[in-house]
Amino acid sequence: MAEFIIVGGGIAGLRAAVGLAAQGRIVVFTKADVTESNTGYAQGGIAAAVGDDDSPELHAEDTVRAGDGLCDEAAVRVLVEEGPRGVRELVEWGARFDRDRDGRLALGREAAHSVRRVLHAGDATGREIGRVLWERVSRLPSIETISHARVTDLLVEEDEVRGVRYEDADGRQHELRAQATLLATGGAGQVFRETTNPAVATGDGVALAYHAGARVADLEFVQFHPTALNVPGAPRFLISEALRGEGARLVNADGEPFMRRFDPAGDLAPRDVVARGIVREMERTGGSVFLTLAHLDAEYVRSRFPTIAAMCASLGLDIATDRLPVGPAAHYMMGGVDTDEWARTSRRGLFAAGEVACTGVHGANRLASNSLLEGLVFGARAAAAMQEPPRAASLKSDRVLADASWLMARADGDPPSSLTIGDQSSAMSDQRLSVNEIRDLMWQHVGLFRSRANLVAACARLEAATRASAVDRPLRNLLTVARLIAHAALRREESRGGHFRSDFPQRDDRHWMRHLVDVRGA
Repeated sequence: MAEFIIVGGGIAGLRAAVGLAAQGRIVVFTKADVTESNTGYAQGGIAAAVGDDDSPELHAEDTVRAGDGLCDEAAVRVLVEEGPRGVRELVEWGARFDRDRDGRLALGREAAHSVRRVLHAGDATGREIGRVLWERVSRLPSIETISHARVTDLLVEEDEVRGVRYEDADGRQHELRAQATLLATGGAGQVFRETTNPAVATGDGVALAYHAGARVADLEFVQFHPTALNVPGAPRFLISEALRGEGARLVNADGEPFMRRFDPAGDLAPRDVVARGIVREMERTGGSVFLTLAHLDAEYVRSRFPTIAAMCASLGLDIATDRLPVGPAAHYMMGGVDTDEWARTSRRGLFAAGEVACTGVHGANRLASNSLLEGLVFGARAAAAMQEPPRAASLKSDRVLADASWLMARADGDPPSSLTIGDQSSAMSDQRLSVNEIRDLMWQHVGLFRSRANLVAACARLEAATRASAVDRPLRNLLTVARLIAHAALRREESRGGHFRSDFPQRDDRHWMRHLVDVRGA
């Protein structure tokens, strides 16, 4: 028996563990090595209003603008107001953020930020924050870490989550009970063939919560990072937005800048705009798109971005002089387990924080470098709420359960396509899918550009695979999250933020300015 269980060892889970350390025994489960999480792969930095020309109000404005009309402004206020304190706390704990010649925190600028507000540690900020938090956690005797463990189910009794079932590194099954359980499992980039995420990012937390009867929301909103290194045969390594913040340019095969044709902000437009602009330029020219820093000081470039420089060098590219071939890849989930501002879910005893959660803070498109801040702020808030008597989060007024009843709000009464999916897939009930087949299907049909025809085909294929014979837990989780994303994308008949429908290319506030929520069995 533990007082608290935390599933995941990234920034949200570790910050929660620190906050709970004085309250009893805490067990932290990690799927792989303790340092393997999305946090460690976060290059650019952590955004916070700590500069002289900045304020929480300005940070909120930028966040809401990037969110394309769907941010939960109460959650945004929490993020921007509590963020500076959380960052200062990291500095006090020993985080080695870069500083200028005067010893002040050096602040970078990234896309859709109106001022410089991104703290960074070279181009490995997530790794540095993870180091600080793991060092702090390792000194706290009340915290036990179980690595290479796979949580397979949440234990639900009388509508309350009371612990987890898991497999240890040797495949043995165990159960562990606790008064509160936090999901901090990160994202689901591995649902797609092309992704910047590590292998552990398979959406397990969303699947666990969904199968336990908790609400999930906004899963159609997937952020595709515009600049992943696009070298045949090499992993889709992230080329941080911080490069463009420091002056890197996107150019086509002829060396011509092109992004201002798609947005006045050019290379620093929101990520969804840049990602689609890159693909459209590739289609227009029939060639590749590149990121170039050749016009900048070479010594500065190599020293400012040592991790990216080393990765490029391993592929025979000089970051300072060569054009770097780039293209979009799945990067971040704006949707997730539906929570309130204290990380409570719709199941008593279950909490979620970080990328696995959906507070609504990112709306339809996350502002660059708000992800680490989200994990920090809401991880701390989860720790506070987990010490209170368990209660479920209520359904917020801007969230609608995605069953037939919400259709009455549509003036035209035209039902979304998703209601016909069961009929489309019933004839294919014996078709299984492998992990790679799921990832290929999602990339081709539920990726950067979506349409009814492709989404119907994807949903039918995924439904058929679900009806096939029993699958193991890792495949079940990936399939569950893929199905939820595909159905949500088919249901939302508009384009907004990270969700783009070629057959509904305009934003439609009249029908779709709402967060749609799924519950198993609804």
